[in-house]
Amino acid sequence: MVSKDSVQPPSSTPSLAIEKEEDMVALKKQRMNKIEALQAAGFTPFAYRWNKTHSALQLQTTYEYLSPGEQDTRVEISFAGRVKSKRTFGKLIFLTLEDDTGNIQLYVEQQVMARDSFRCIKSLVDIGDIIGVQGWIKRTEKGELSIVAKDWQMLSKSLLPLPDKFHGITDVAKRYRLRHVDMIVHPSVRHILRKRASIVSAIRAFLERKQFVEVETPALHRIAGGADATPFVTYHEALDVKLTLRIATELFLKRCIVGGFERVYEIGRVFRNEGISTRHNPEFTSLELYEAYKDYEDMMLLTEQLIAWVAQQVCGTTEIDYMEEKIHLGAPFRRITMNELVKETLQVDILSYDEVTSAKSALEIQCKASENVKDWDSIDSLGKLLASCFEHYCEKLLVQPTFVLDYPIEISPLAKRHRKDPRLTERFELYIAGRELANAFSELNDPIEQRERLIRQLEESEHGDKELDEEFLVALEQGMPPTGGMGMGIDRLVMLLTNSSSIRQVIAFPLLKPE
Repeated sequence: MVSKDSVQPPSSTPSLAIEKEEDMVALKKQRMNKIEALQAAGFTPFAYRWNKTHSALQLQTTYEYLSPGEQDTRVEISFAGRVKSKRTFGKLIFLTLEDDTGNIQLYVEQQVMARDSFRCIKSLVDIGDIIGVQGWIKRTEKGELSIVAKDWQMLSKSLLPLPDKFHGITDVAKRYRLRHVDMIVHPSVRHILRKRASIVSAIRAFLERKQFVEVETPALHRIAGGADATPFVTYHEALDVKLTLRIATELFLKRCIVGGFERVYEIGRVFRNEGISTRHNPEFTSLELYEAYKDYEDMMLLTEQLIAWVAQQVCGTTEIDYMEEKIHLGAPFRRITMNELVKETLQVDILSYDEVTSAKSALEIQCKASENVKDWDSIDSLGKLLASCFEHYCEKLLVQPTFVLDYPIEISPLAKRHRKDPRLTERFELYIAGRELANAFSELNDPIEQRERLIRQLEESEHGDKELDEEFLVALEQGMPPTGGMGMGIDRLVMLLTNSSSIRQVIAFPLLKPE
């Protein structure tokens, strides 16, 4: 099922269109009056517990064999769920109850239920209420599996009505702002979040089979390191020190490798004080892993295996549909250097030039023909020019899984120099469906060169208040073995495997601009 931020639900699906304020106040008052009526009738409007014997899915599976008109009175059913619809026909009431596995119909007949209980369920139960019922199972003449109710209890009286089910979505942002209501009225939202949990579980199972150790590193950092991004700043009063929320987990995990662990990983929240888009949320979940005595070639193999494993476990196949494309997640993935990809796209071999001015001239001639010229005036090196061309012209073309290899050293301060070309690093990024999904290095373990690179990064960074992470550099001086490392965006992987076009769809409560 295609899942898009702007998707409109079927007309029978409740929307998040909220009634006028005065109507809402009146409805809430009516329901407050019903609470008093329930209490007068001996009901508790907000119960402590309910002994639920079956889920909706269990009932649908267990009693699949029942024919229309057939019932099974041998087992007493105790069920609980939210009322999603209610139809009254004199002495007969039909309700649809929903739990987190699906729906079941409730068949309420006056001659089966005590008169007072029937009267209360008829007049005091509303759509949105959570009720518990006891009875037996039957399949109606029309073929609908139903619980024949002999008794019921109010478990939680809903004071606010569910949105009008006859209108389409008028405000997409309202879905995310009232996410709990979105979950109630759109089961597909809960389905995506369940699938997210399965994806994370599959990642952990894969890494544990390979004997990786899960480590939890600090979320509060004195120095924001591991990426060039704007951090969120906070303050610790007892220590009288400014701290930041982490922008990456990388540097602490590498210190674990220095400390003697050979395989470590962390799945954790990362925070970057930057923009919001369909691809970016200021807080997101990343996987980072490090393995001693490996390099970026090993990380490519591991990344291929991990993605194929997770897709097979969660989707049942490595051939998935994403938007309008069929994506093939089985290994091997395509491998191509950044320079080769730019040359293939623009017919300009940037690294064949000795200086940046000549390369710019060649690019301008080539790009003018397509009327797609980028401004490169501020770029002062071949490496930065190569990276700019890749980002501007090539990223969006990478639909099938592609490892883009050998990034310029200017934009890769934590990666080892390429053993064949010192202008480049042993780094790759994995692109799928036009988006970066993973980033990996042969990790730089030379503390002298690492210090020089980080100093250069600070000098060129737009974030002028940063400083060197001396604790990390001192750890490198202790000696870190050759190491391969890989980071992956969990949210983007979930987007891919749930066919979701926006990162907000795969986060339970995405950050939103205040109303």
